[in-house]
Amino acid sequence: MENNSNNLKQANGSVTDNITNDEIDLRELFTVIWQGKLIVIALTTLFAVASVFYAISLPNVYKSEALLAPAEAQQQGGLGALASQFGGLASLAGGSLGGGSINKAQLALEVIKSRQFAANFIKKHKILPDLMAINEWQHKNNTITYDDELYDKANDKWVREVKAPYQSKPSMQEAFSVFGEVMRANADEKTGMFIISVEHQSPFIAKQWVSWLIEDINLEMKTRDVEEANRSTEFLMRQLKQTQVADIRTVLYNLIEEQAKTIMFANVRDEYVFKTIDPAIVPEKKSAPQRALICILGALLGGFFGVIIVLIRFYIPKSK
Repeated sequence: MENNSNNLKQANGSVTDNITNDEIDLRELFTVIWQGKLIVIALTTLFAVASVFYAISLPNVYKSEALLAPAEAQQQGGLGALASQFGGLASLAGGSLGGGSINKAQLALEVIKSRQFAANFIKKHKILPDLMAINEWQHKNNTITYDDELYDKANDKWVREVKAPYQSKPSMQEAFSVFGEVMRANADEKTGMFIISVEHQSPFIAKQWVSWLIEDINLEMKTRDVEEANRSTEFLMRQLKQTQVADIRTVLYNLIEEQAKTIMFANVRDEYVFKTIDPAIVPEKKSAPQRALICILGALLGGFFGVIIVLIRFYIPKSK
């Protein structure tokens, strides 16, 4: 019994010593930090001031976006319902009747993110300088100034100095990389809606690009379907000339009629794939940068480095 009692006392004593040591270590830690408070304060102040200057140097970025709904549902409610009667035969003929299982809105979403579409968009609207050489947007007169080291606006000439394989004028690969950072096209799985947005230093350019994107993707998908319907019609006409079986000729006539309906639908509707629910507007408030957050994070980072330096200066000599 006495041995057990002594062992219990020793165990309790060791636990108490450990707790006391932990308390001493914790107190020592705070004491060390307090003694080095000038270093912590100095680094915190330095990082805070640097983050303020950095945040101020960043230009305002504005985000314009549009809410879209797939127009395919309305198409399937009318012409698509008729086309579905002959969908199987049309697929054998290499055609499409507009009411198949392919989601045109999802396809259009991937097309708008593609390199080819982005390159055509940049060339068509001549937005390369606004995309890659902008220096500042002047709020008072709504004008853009360009970086003279990159682009000479007066002579419409790229003057940037780059190493091979890059050239003075940015390639479409470079432009696509930058364009992918400012343009977003996403689908909301819950609502089935689509959002296309653009971020730019000029809110007017951001709004204009969103409007152009919607127009161009609708035109692109419309052109693809019309060309496909024309090819299908040509194929069906050749098959019609080669057969004299009445039933087959009837089916071919029906398929040709459906291709004509597809072409008609495409030509009479501007919002072919996406129907605009909430159009893009010129944003009044910036979306970035979050200057207050940058300053707070900078100050915290400075304080963290200050504490680390103080602890290193105290504990490393003791360990030797």
